[in-house]
Amino acid sequence: MSHPVPAVEALLAIYGAPDACAAELLCDSHNPSDVAFTVVEADLSAEDITYGELRERSERGAAALAELGVGPGDAVATLMGKSADLVVMLLAIWRRGAVHVPLFTAFAWPAIELRLTASGAKVVITDANQREKIQETVAAVVVAGDEASPPDLALTPLLARQQPGIAAAAVGGDGALVLIFTSGTTGAPKGVPVPVRALAAFRQYVGLGLDVSEEDVFWNAADPGWAYGLYYGILGPMAAGRRNLLLRPGFSPELSFKVLEAFSVTNFAAAPTVYRTMRAKADAGTGPFHLRRASSAGEPLTPEVIGWAREVLGVPVRDHYGQTEHGMMIINAWHDDVRTELRPGSMGRPLPGWSCAVLKDNADEPAAPGELGRVAVNVAGSPMMWFTGYQDAPEKTAERFSTDGKWYLTGDAGMVDQDGYYYFSSRDDDVIIMAGYRIGPFDVESVLSTHPAVLESAVVGAPDELRGEVLEAYVVLADGTTGSDALVAELQAMVKTQFAAHAYPRRIHFVQDLPKTPSGKLQRYILRQQRAADGGIPGGKDGVGISDGAAPNTFEPEEDPDAAAGADDD
Repeated sequence: MSHPVPAVEALLAIYGAPDACAAELLCDSHNPSDVAFTVVEADLSAEDITYGELRERSERGAAALAELGVGPGDAVATLMGKSADLVVMLLAIWRRGAVHVPLFTAFAWPAIELRLTASGAKVVITDANQREKIQETVAAVVVAGDEASPPDLALTPLLARQQPGIAAAAVGGDGALVLIFTSGTTGAPKGVPVPVRALAAFRQYVGLGLDVSEEDVFWNAADPGWAYGLYYGILGPMAAGRRNLLLRPGFSPELSFKVLEAFSVTNFAAAPTVYRTMRAKADAGTGPFHLRRASSAGEPLTPEVIGWAREVLGVPVRDHYGQTEHGMMIINAWHDDVRTELRPGSMGRPLPGWSCAVLKDNADEPAAPGELGRVAVNVAGSPMMWFTGYQDAPEKTAERFSTDGKWYLTGDAGMVDQDGYYYFSSRDDDVIIMAGYRIGPFDVESVLSTHPAVLESAVVGAPDELRGEVLEAYVVLADGTTGSDALVAELQAMVKTQFAAHAYPRRIHFVQDLPKTPSGKLQRYILRQQRAADGGIPGGKDGVGISDGAAPNTFEPEEDPDAAAGADDD
């Protein structure tokens, strides 16, 4: 049964107030005996952490951060998996009035360094098994656990010597809560400042979109290093006072089925690749399952996944659309007050507080129903919208808005039917969605370009049954260099170690040249078109050489960069 969710105006009044205090809104206002999170281990043993325990431990954490010189507005990064320590220190950061910078645990040092440098993080908190990734940094390093090698500090004794009771900072609704980075097709990843008032939108989605009730056993399987996991696995549930499961081990379909069964999960949210992978291993799930709600974000769901979920899990999966810059905004909502019929291929309708449209390709005015165009948000008509611009990137910010400022341009193409149902078509900025997470090809190309054998390269997304898309690279070799399987493996290894383990190209094609505009701008869309026409080889009919990567597939859906999120956009 759906429970009432505060109206848009009421939510904005609470989370946008000038004296809004994140620690109060996320923790201290809740019943201290209520469970905030349940941390689940590989053997299905579990540890509950209540709001009362979270408050006491995070007060010690805030005192520790103060000891390290962290004040309101300072940045603190976390390179951590799902754990009680993670949620304790996140709340400690916000209790101090500081800004959280999430670092995904699959990142290599260059990606970590960029975010630490751009944010000016004073402290980075890391799991022990992630510590070796952090190289030279001006930030103080705190290692979760009992021990650390100087000058690092060990988290457990650091917290033990603090006293609870430190006052929680109130930075107000416009104060920064998170600085999350996301990448596009050109240039460095961009920082998205998330204000405290964004909690209004996050709480609303948990209530209306996911319909998480007091009686639910809720499990958002997304990684909190990215938007969907952070916004709706940590922030949204805490704002709403709803418990979420945090599964510490990496994803496997077998373990996911076991968690659904053992904990009688009733409300499940995950990227489409999780559902696809579970479908591929359907014999691992014997049930019985107790789901009443299942939701997905990150990329369009295919009909066979929806049908499989209805048959095996007992409930259809509803598709939701959003971006890092907004969170979820166009969705197939579950709550009784806003639930509508599922239409095949549709990502649903805008949530209350959002006004969206599909604009013509050549004019900033709405396209006709059924006409393909640019998905956009009406700024003035969307009180739930909180994004105002990227950190220190006014030119990139300007690209996201129409000249008159009326429209926010998502960078996605789609259409809307006469009844207001939206349909996603493609991304017009070349961002690759793999397992529900967005990857900027420029990041991978930048790594490939450092190899002496590589003259230039282009990275595109290729269809994949489980992940939606995987990366494929087209490489022009330097004179005197010959492509080989050994070179393919070497290039793949470079991407894994210098960018991120999940983002290596599954196939590498050696080509004579790359399609470009007269001004020299790379045209990745032509590569995608040629790939579809020629079986993956631009110019393949003329016999241009190709080598396929022989490296093993180490992808694990939960461990790859959501969100966002489907919520992860540039």
